[in-house]
Amino acid sequence: MKLVVCVLNRTEVLEPVLGKLESLGVRGATILPSRGMAMALENYFDGDFVGSLRAELEPERKENRTIFAVVPDDLVRPALDAVEEIAGSFDAPNTGIAFTLPVSDVRGVQE
Repeated sequence: MKLVVCVLNRTEVLEPVLGKLESLGVRGATILPSRGMAMALENYFDGDFVGSLRAELEPERKENRTIFAVVPDDLVRPALDAVEEIAGSFDAPNTGIAFTLPVSDVRGVQE
């Protein structure tokens, strides 16, 4: 089993992403509002280059959504591919980030 973590910069894609994950067999996920480092720094360094750049690139976005899902190993690649199909490639700027972590001693997840 793996913990799949996806930070979506575009919150409007959250529901389609969750729907696609469910159709693949991902039966549960936890979604948290989150903020990236650039947004946090903007509040501390008002008028600084980082804040100005952030405001220019995405003036309306205030937070992200982070999805946590424990999935069987065979669903990891399809799940990540599905997220990128909807949200866009994580290699593109301002899309987000995704990664996995190994998980052991899982409880509360139906296989």
